[in-house]
Amino acid sequence: MPITRLLKCAGFAAALLTLGQPFARAQTGSPALPMLHTEGTRWLAADGSVAALRGVNLGNYLIQEFWMMGQGGAGIDDQCKLEAVLDKRFGYAERERLYALFRDNWIKPRDWDMLPKLNLNLVRLPFIYSVVEDEKNPRHLRADAWRYLDNAIDEAEKRGIYVVLDLHGAVGSQGWEHHSGCAGKNKYWDTPEFQERTIWLWQQIAARYKDRGAVAGYSVLNEPWGTTPENMAGVVETLYKAIRAVDTNHVIILPGHVKNGIDAYGKPSDKGMVNVAFEMHPYPGHFGWGKPGLAVHQGWLQCGGGDTVCAWKKRLDGLDTAFFVGEFQPWAFMGADAGGQVTRVTYDTYVANGWASTAWSYKLVSNKGGQGKGTWGMVTNAPGAKIPKLDFNKASLAEIENLFRLFGSVPYQPQQTIIKWMNSTVAPTPFAKQ
Repeated sequence: MPITRLLKCAGFAAALLTLGQPFARAQTGSPALPMLHTEGTRWLAADGSVAALRGVNLGNYLIQEFWMMGQGGAGIDDQCKLEAVLDKRFGYAERERLYALFRDNWIKPRDWDMLPKLNLNLVRLPFIYSVVEDEKNPRHLRADAWRYLDNAIDEAEKRGIYVVLDLHGAVGSQGWEHHSGCAGKNKYWDTPEFQERTIWLWQQIAARYKDRGAVAGYSVLNEPWGTTPENMAGVVETLYKAIRAVDTNHVIILPGHVKNGIDAYGKPSDKGMVNVAFEMHPYPGHFGWGKPGLAVHQGWLQCGGGDTVCAWKKRLDGLDTAFFVGEFQPWAFMGADAGGQVTRVTYDTYVANGWASTAWSYKLVSNKGGQGKGTWGMVTNAPGAKIPKLDFNKASLAEIENLFRLFGSVPYQPQQTIIKWMNSTVAPTPFAKQ
C-alpha cells in the first residue's frame, strides 16, 4: 500500500503532515515550552494545533542496561547487582559517588546538542525510583532528588525538546526483566508498601513539575508485565487518581500489557480518566516479530495484515484515546541507508496518525565500536574507540572510574543516514520495490 493510502486509512487531513516536506525544526535557545495535552486521539499544543512529536529514549542513563554499554558478566548484569557489589567492595557513599560519575558522563552537552541534528523534539527519560527517593529512608527525597530530572528537562527545553518522565524501575520491580533494575525480582505487585511508595513518588514528581510545560507527560510504569492485565489496569488507575490529586495539567500515559495490550482498561473516559494516552512498544523485526528487514516494517506500517498501524488506529479511534509509541526500533541491522529511510518513514507514519513516539535508543556503546549494519543506538562509539569490559567484582576503583569517564569522552559515530533522512525535504520510499 503506498504511504498516501496509509494516510487515508488513518483518516487524517493532508494538512497534518505533507510527506516530502521537512519536519518542523527543533530550535536551540527556545523559550519556555507550552504545555501539551491530549484530546480524544490527538496530542495537542497549547494553542490547539496538532503536536508532531518525534523522539528517542535516553536509555542506560538513569537506569542501567548492561548490554548498552559493553558490560555484563561474572554474575553482574543489572543495576541492583552492580549496586550490591559496589556497596560490598567500597561502601554506599563510594557507590553513590561512582553512580554520579557514571550519570554525569553517559549524557553530556554533546548529546543534547546531537538531538536537534537528528531533528527530534521529544525524549523519553527512563529512570529508576532511587534517582528521586532515598532508598535508605523510604518516602523521603534524596538530598539531590531533582538533580538529574531537572537538568534533563532544562537541557531539553533549551533546544525546544519535550520530555516524557518514564518510571522504568519501580521499587520492588514491576517485572521479571533486567530493565526494571532488578532481574528476577518482581516484588512490586505483591508488596502493598512498594505500591504505596510508588504513589508517594509520583505525587512528589507531579508536585515538582505540575506547571512545567516542557514535561510532555508521565509514563507511570514501564512494561508492567509481572501481573495480570486486569490487575495492571487497576493499579495504573490508582496511580492516575493519585497524580491527578496533585497535577491536573499533564498527560498521564497508561501502559499496555504484553499479553493483550490495552484491552483491560476499556475506554478511559468512561472511568473519568482524561488527558491521557495509551502506551505500547511495537518492535517489528525483533523479539519474535519477524527479523530486521524491509518486509516486516512494510507489513506493520502499510497495513499488510495482522498487527498493523491501521489496526491500532481503528482500536484507538474506538477508545477515543491518544497513543504514545514509547519504544520502537526501525534501523538496527538494516544496513545504513535502508535503516535511515525506514526510520524516517516510521516517524512520518506515526505523526500522520497523531501519535507521539520515542525510538529505543539514543546511545549504545560496544567493546569494539562502530555502527556496522546498524546498532541499536542512533550514536555509538567510533570504530576502534574501544570500551573495555570490566569484571566489577575485581576491577580496581581507578578502572571503574576510568570506564565511567570514558562513556562521556569516547569519540562518537552517529547513524549518518538517520541524520540525512530526518532532515531531508524529500521523504524516502524504501518500500517502492517491495
